[in-house]
Amino acid sequence: MDEQQCVLTYKEGGIADGRTTMTDEQQLIALACKGDTAAFGELVKTYRDPILRYLFRLTGDMEKANDLTQDTFLKAFQKITGIRSEAAFKPWLYRIATRTVHSYWRRANLKKFISFDSAKPPGGKIIAAPPENTEDKIDVRYALLAIPQNQRECIVLHFIGGFTYREIATTQGISEDAVRMRIARGKEVFKNAYKFNGGEK
Repeated sequence: MDEQQCVLTYKEGGIADGRTTMTDEQQLIALACKGDTAAFGELVKTYRDPILRYLFRLTGDMEKANDLTQDTFLKAFQKITGIRSEAAFKPWLYRIATRTVHSYWRRANLKKFISFDSAKPPGGKIIAAPPENTEDKIDVRYALLAIPQNQRECIVLHFIGGFTYREIATTQGISEDAVRMRIARGKEVFKNAYKFNGGEK
């Protein structure tokens, strides 16, 4: 899509003078790829909560997940002009989020298995519980955070993010068979950890 086509699509999409309303996600992505900040802002509104939930499930720390979410969208805006197609946006965005949390883990030198609130990672900060701390949800989070990092990412993308195996493979840069294996192994770890933490009454 050249610049003239992009402007035409922009007008036909019905964006108001405030440039804050558009319903067609592919049009938004096309505009954002041309550097349109209003269009990118609409994409942020759509994907912020899913990305935040994803990063929270990986880190167990809502404050850190918020910071990483902001970093993710900043990186996405800086790189969106290089996206190949509108259809590739969602896995591309989650790949950025995944790499962002990997960088955080490397910087913080966290251990492979992260405890939810009973252990202190390097730096001494206790991982904080989110507000919806019902007993069952806490058991689930303990179990989820017991899963090895690479398996947990696939589990969260599939069962919480609704990604297909193919989409996860694209996001993680691995084969579909590797995705199936990680999910199968992660499910076993989750079941055992959930039982250990009292999840099965």
